[in-house]
Amino acid sequence: MQLIIVESPTKARTLSKFLGKEYVVEATMGHVRDLPKSTLGVDVEHDFTPSYIVSKEKKPQVKKLIDLVGKAESVILATDPDREGEAIAWHVASLIEEESQKTKGKKQKLKKSKKVVVEVEGTPSKVESFKRITFHEITESAIKDALTHPGVIDMELVNAQQARRILDRLVGYTLSPLLWKKLSRRWLSAGRVQSVTVRLIVEREREIEKFQKEPYFTIAGFFAGKEKANEGTSFQLISHNQEKYEVSIAQILFDGTYTVTKTSIVTEADADNITADIHGPYTVSAVEKKTMKRVPPAPYTTSTLQQDAGRKLYFSSKKTMQLAQKLYEEGLITYHRTDSVNLATKFIDEARDYISRTHGAKYVVSTARTYQTKSKVAQEAHEAIRPTDAARLAEALKEGTDLNHDHIRLYELIWKRTIACQMAEAVFDSTSIRITSENGYLFVAQGSVIVFDGYLKIAEREQGENLLPAFVVGQPVYLTNSVKEPHVTAPPPRYTEASLVKTLEEKDIGRPSTYAPIISTIMDRQYVTKEEKKLLPTDLGGSVTDFLVTYFPIIMDLPFTASLENDLDAIANGTKTWVPVVREMYEPFMEALKKAELTAEKVKLPVETLDEKCPLCQGALVVRTGRYGKFIACSNFPTCKYTRQLVETIDRICPKCGSQIIIKKTRRGKVFYGCSSYPKCDFAAWKLEDIK
Repeated sequence: MQLIIVESPTKARTLSKFLGKEYVVEATMGHVRDLPKSTLGVDVEHDFTPSYIVSKEKKPQVKKLIDLVGKAESVILATDPDREGEAIAWHVASLIEEESQKTKGKKQKLKKSKKVVVEVEGTPSKVESFKRITFHEITESAIKDALTHPGVIDMELVNAQQARRILDRLVGYTLSPLLWKKLSRRWLSAGRVQSVTVRLIVEREREIEKFQKEPYFTIAGFFAGKEKANEGTSFQLISHNQEKYEVSIAQILFDGTYTVTKTSIVTEADADNITADIHGPYTVSAVEKKTMKRVPPAPYTTSTLQQDAGRKLYFSSKKTMQLAQKLYEEGLITYHRTDSVNLATKFIDEARDYISRTHGAKYVVSTARTYQTKSKVAQEAHEAIRPTDAARLAEALKEGTDLNHDHIRLYELIWKRTIACQMAEAVFDSTSIRITSENGYLFVAQGSVIVFDGYLKIAEREQGENLLPAFVVGQPVYLTNSVKEPHVTAPPPRYTEASLVKTLEEKDIGRPSTYAPIISTIMDRQYVTKEEKKLLPTDLGGSVTDFLVTYFPIIMDLPFTASLENDLDAIANGTKTWVPVVREMYEPFMEALKKAELTAEKVKLPVETLDEKCPLCQGALVVRTGRYGKFIACSNFPTCKYTRQLVETIDRICPKCGSQIIIKKTRRGKVFYGCSSYPKCDFAAWKLEDIK
């Protein structure tokens, strides 16, 4: 018997389809062991040696694996091809080695591995050499190719994951109790990456609050080729006597620069004066025509998939990764945790053949298109996220599978993006027309027409065509109407999950595999809430951030966090060793922690006092934040323990029964609007504009 060990039952089932009876595929059900929950589990006095344990719920599965190993001729570790998967493979191998030493009293006689030399719980030992196979897609050809080219566990990847786990434990396990003590909330937590992420959202909200909105006007003139025409084409007023009206103002934000564009037409009186001053005759002063080509975007990485799934499908990052995990384990897409935009040559040939057969040769790009990875440090040399079969359409997944509607929608998004990248460019005729008045006012209109749709034949068209009249230079035209339009400068936008993921990637905060759990954690901790796709900090999130910035400025610094991520990449690449990296962060952090324990004062979290008395003691009732959200409590706590659920209402009436609409949350913390008469009335809506 050949034993293959993977992480999940779904992956095990899919592999079993391609293998003969001599193979048995068993799942670890995730990580087989981890640092203990009740203690630090890291020996800081001896090079940060971790003490891993098998949890109670994992012991039956570990015993099953060890029993199977005893019956197997060889053991093949086929966990995911990234740091997390490599670490799981190493933990499995280590457990089997330890069990072998216990039961046989000597090491199992297998071929030694030069790379796999580790320390576990402070005792030097060698993990025997197990076969390690990796593949980026679960297909028959990929599995068989991997089995013919086995390798060994890559300890550089293991150490990078181990360093991340130990760093996160050192920060979280030592800093969280300080938050409990100083903010009087025993469920609070802090993290090396999560706290910086919360700070991004907190700082953005404060930048929005500080933003001074400024009014301004734009003016549009409607021109026609004939005098006394009823309608005309809209042209924007650009300048007067070559002095432009548009003004750009740059604002420095915590995460970069935000540019506000407005005009120098500040008041309605200014707009009226300009409109009154404009007079003809009007002449077409320039007509510029050129052919524009638009190249399809690169295939998806983990980050861009999360961004597009959020923007187009309204999926959270967590949901996107869960759906992608299922698609990967079913053998439908390649591995979904990747920084790479590369595609296998074989797949490119298949995609080009499919495009030619389905849409014609003119839709195939002349030379196979490749893309350059933009990530500063690609985590591992994977392929981009792509379908495993170029000809498998989303419709084919609707029958005979246990995939739901969302799985299919995400698959279709991935399929379209990947196939489009090997299609011809879209071609546009772009036109710019300028009209000048006798007294020096310049109006401009931009238009474009699709000449050849190219990759847009299957990709989404986000912009429609804008047809312009066939004006020629020197032609007299006639102003049929002018319109002034008021505007107000917009503050920096709040983060959505998609824009937050983009910022985290740009700033080198975390890595693609960590984005979804980071966002999920900060929402679970009540530091951030989501309202209509926007992420807003809570009062608690602001208070925790201020405390950490005051006493741990380095930990909360974007460049420092990015530098540490780059150090972890260097460990994975073999250019740094993990112990010095951990020590370099740990020692100054502990100094700051000791100082904060002595000098930091207790933080009094803001509470909202209600115009209502406690029914038990007549004390004032206040709104507090607990582990599961806001609630109403007596201000005399702990003397009086009166509490009740907080119902937040909005100024809307249920369209079905006329009752009050209230704010609710799903089990995952997502805000929606429901009827206060539930369950008698089941009306609910995700957006305020849907309540009509």
